[in-house]
Amino acid sequence: MAIDLFGFSIGKKSKEEEIQTSLKQEAFVSPDEYDGAQTINSGGFMGTYVDFSGGIQNENQFIHTYRNIALYPEVDMAIEDIINDSIIMGQDRKPVKLNLANTGFSDNIKTKIHKEFDNILKMFDFSNKAYEIFRRWYIDGRCYFQIIIDTENPRAGIKELRPIDPVKIKKVRKVNKKPYTKGPTSVPIISSIEEFYLYTDSDKQSNTYTGAGGLKIIPDSIAYAHSGIVDYTTKQVVGYLQKAIRPVNMLRQIEDAVVIYRISRAPERRIFYIDVGNLPKQKAEQYLKELMNRYRNKLVYNQSTGEVRDDRNHLHMLEDYWLPRREGGRGTEISTLSGGQNLGQMEDVEYLQRKLYRALNVPLSRLETQNGFNMGRSAEITRDEVKFYKFIQRLRNRFATLFNDVLRKQLLLKGVIAETDWDDLNQNVVYDFNEDSYFNELRDTEILKERLQLLGQIDPLVGKYYSTEYVRKHILQQSEEEITLIDSQNTADRQKAEMETAAAAPPPGMLPPPEAPAPAPPQA
Repeated sequence: MAIDLFGFSIGKKSKEEEIQTSLKQEAFVSPDEYDGAQTINSGGFMGTYVDFSGGIQNENQFIHTYRNIALYPEVDMAIEDIINDSIIMGQDRKPVKLNLANTGFSDNIKTKIHKEFDNILKMFDFSNKAYEIFRRWYIDGRCYFQIIIDTENPRAGIKELRPIDPVKIKKVRKVNKKPYTKGPTSVPIISSIEEFYLYTDSDKQSNTYTGAGGLKIIPDSIAYAHSGIVDYTTKQVVGYLQKAIRPVNMLRQIEDAVVIYRISRAPERRIFYIDVGNLPKQKAEQYLKELMNRYRNKLVYNQSTGEVRDDRNHLHMLEDYWLPRREGGRGTEISTLSGGQNLGQMEDVEYLQRKLYRALNVPLSRLETQNGFNMGRSAEITRDEVKFYKFIQRLRNRFATLFNDVLRKQLLLKGVIAETDWDDLNQNVVYDFNEDSYFNELRDTEILKERLQLLGQIDPLVGKYYSTEYVRKHILQQSEEEITLIDSQNTADRQKAEMETAAAAPPPGMLPPPEAPAPAPPQA
């Protein structure tokens, strides 16, 4: 790891060292992990000094756009639905729990890992700020946290996690190349790869990758999680609100157009046809203005104060029309111009609202506020709700990469596990987010009811056409672990029942106690 970088290293191999070690042959294609890092090529015949300020500027503009459209009422309502379904507080105020059932660690190691995960949640203050953290990550499409440790005592682990504004920090991947010549062919090949974060204290990023206008930070000092959605043309990470930009702009325009049309067309207007006879044009216009001013002036007498107030009601051309009429036509006339028709139709606005909800993957039924909340059977849940639930699951899995990053560094700093053990933990660790208990219980109850009904129908055929093991695996859908656990529990229950029966039985050779005689009937 370069010595001119800020931060700490936990002692593992650097990214570029791992890549160089794994490359058995010369490589000429830069690795692309689609993590939103700004890739910079340098060295070789085609070495360039890259100015990536334009790309960062566009990325920052996207973030500001996401934040602006998140304040739009329909977008905010959709975001509320998404986050409320993603972050659900349990009775212990822990929205997420760590599941290590699939890992091969001992119970002692699992206890330590659970303890460190609880410490990480406390550093995030996740019990109180889970909603805000998830909302910022969803809107911006990425989130950064600085990991602060005691450099004199790194074994103490992480001391603090400080959030960083995404517009002030960017991930950079510098690919160094060297010339390679073989016969008439000359191409650059990769010699080393360096990754770091570039931080500036303003929204304007540095123009160079050397950090002349910013601070280069070691990757181990930063916890980073992004949306996982990458624009494959620009190789930039975009947020989940990227698809909603165009529908929001269109919705704003159509709403403004509807408002302007209704203001201009809704009121009824009067048309004054004034007979000007054979007056010349100039005198006719003057006569028309005098009439307009006469009807616009209104003298009001206040009896309490004795004041005479002149209320001038200046009429706008959108309200009334004054038109001269020459001799030979009809005389002075006042008619009414009706207002616009069908002003209550909102099909265009409703269409764009539905289009906006589709862009945000939110069911359209949630847009209709008049629809009641149905607490019926789980079979009545619409397909859109099922798709929305799967979308929430993907959001949770992507957001959990933040926990994965911090947990790895915490465990390695404290020496709970080794670097080689992290691969097993990383592949098998599960982050269980709280679910809506009603629907889950209702779904599980219906599934179990259907299985038991089918079991009752197939039970007379067990031992003849079906075996007990087949029924347990294919009808009751029990796994090998569940079968073993249930068998051991049944054996323990039988042994317990036999012990209780033996304890209640009299010792061998002793007669049971005589029964008490029946009471004599009462005398008459």
